[in-house]
Amino acid sequence: MDIAIIGGGAAAVGLLDALATAGGTDMGGTGTITVFEPSPRLWRGRAYGPDLDSVLVNAPPAIMSIRNGDFDHYAAWLGERGADHTDELLGQPLVPRALYGEYLVQCAEKAVAALGEQGWRVRVVTARVTEVVRSGPGLVLRTRDAHDDAHDDAHQGTHEHEATHVVLCVGGGTPPDLYSLTGRPGYTADPYPLADTLASVPPGGDVAVIGSGLTAVDVVVSLAARGHTGGIALLSRSGVLPHVWQRPIARPPQQVTVDRVARLHKDRGTVALDDLISLLRAELVEAGEDFDAFARELLATDTDDPVARLRRQLAVVADPRIGRRVLQETVHTVGPYAWRLLSESDRARLGRHLRTAVSVASPMIPRNATVLMRLLDTGRLTLVPGVRAIEPSKGRFRIWHDGGDRSAEFVVNGVNPPPHAVPGAARDLLSSLTATGLSAHHPSGGLTPLDPRVHVVGDLSAGGPAITASIPGLAAQAAATAQALLRTSLHAASLR
Repeated sequence: MDIAIIGGGAAAVGLLDALATAGGTDMGGTGTITVFEPSPRLWRGRAYGPDLDSVLVNAPPAIMSIRNGDFDHYAAWLGERGADHTDELLGQPLVPRALYGEYLVQCAEKAVAALGEQGWRVRVVTARVTEVVRSGPGLVLRTRDAHDDAHDDAHQGTHEHEATHVVLCVGGGTPPDLYSLTGRPGYTADPYPLADTLASVPPGGDVAVIGSGLTAVDVVVSLAARGHTGGIALLSRSGVLPHVWQRPIARPPQQVTVDRVARLHKDRGTVALDDLISLLRAELVEAGEDFDAFARELLATDTDDPVARLRRQLAVVADPRIGRRVLQETVHTVGPYAWRLLSESDRARLGRHLRTAVSVASPMIPRNATVLMRLLDTGRLTLVPGVRAIEPSKGRFRIWHDGGDRSAEFVVNGVNPPPHAVPGAARDLLSSLTATGLSAHHPSGGLTPLDPRVHVVGDLSAGGPAITASIPGLAAQAAATAQALLRTSLHAASLR
């Protein structure tokens, strides 16, 4: 078996770890594993490279393990270092993302070493895969050397590599340029790494940040950490801020579980959104909580004053009620499975509350919420909803919104990439996969493999929910893909 892994970020780390763990069983023979990654940020991806210490991991350690099902894996690696990074309100260590990147690097290196001991030959090729085609019983990957990407000659530095199986781990897309500002002086199209992009913003500069999600929060918090004294405006269409994490409690969901949803599907042959709501209702009733009050609170996300809601949620970080905790956990653990069972009408029904779902499913950490609250209270941060247009004007940027207009000297794009977005560097690759019939674009986004030799791990996996894949989601997909490869290997061995 010759496995080609395209992409060397967190998804690839999860897959290598899962293969190494599965390697304790009889894999029916070994072979080669080749990881193709042109970026110098091997194993870290876009999110976990070197950056400011203010750019923190945005979730508690229990849901940041790259090993599926082992909730203590990352926490054990972190060990005593976590005490130096404790979020006092959350009671959990939240480290700089660059340190989490070290965890991914070490996990990958240990997995590669373990696979080598099992007889696998693992190597990394610093090249971009531009094409995958059929070749007899196998597949051929055509690559372009990373240092030749800037050249116009499409044949310069190209090579071919054979494989029996291909796994796409190409990561997510880049932030969309909603107002066509790329290339304009004073505009930052992609904020990461913030250590580089914010260096050009003077301390007293007037900054507008497009978006109000987690990336925008990172920008605001990092500006404050750098001693920024000028005004900051968060520009968005909705004005909705992420919810705030609450302290984890030792109560795993009892009703909203994959097993319960699978049982419903087996018994009825279908699962409806109302079934999932009933499970959540039962979960809260079992805990002695008012489901209807919780639902009203959720549905008010789009209409509540976001500053008042932020203040309320900071005050209840340690509240024992489980409603938001259950929803935040299960949207990532049960959600991807349940989503594929829902009808199109139920998906559309959920889609009408997408902004609320993203706000709840991807909350901000209390430390960052506290910084935002302080800046809002002092008037240094302003929320500007209803943004309609942003245009360059006399060396600045003119911003039109529902309340009128304003201007800013600098604009930073803090919009999160949409789910299932295709990275620019992977467009040729995906075009070749669909042109040769190895895969197809899914109507609701993502890529569907049409050949059993092709697999997808990560945000490009077709048919998933309209929420960007999380680390638990990546780990689960990686484990499932490793098992699929294991079954194929065992079957091939049985035929020898």
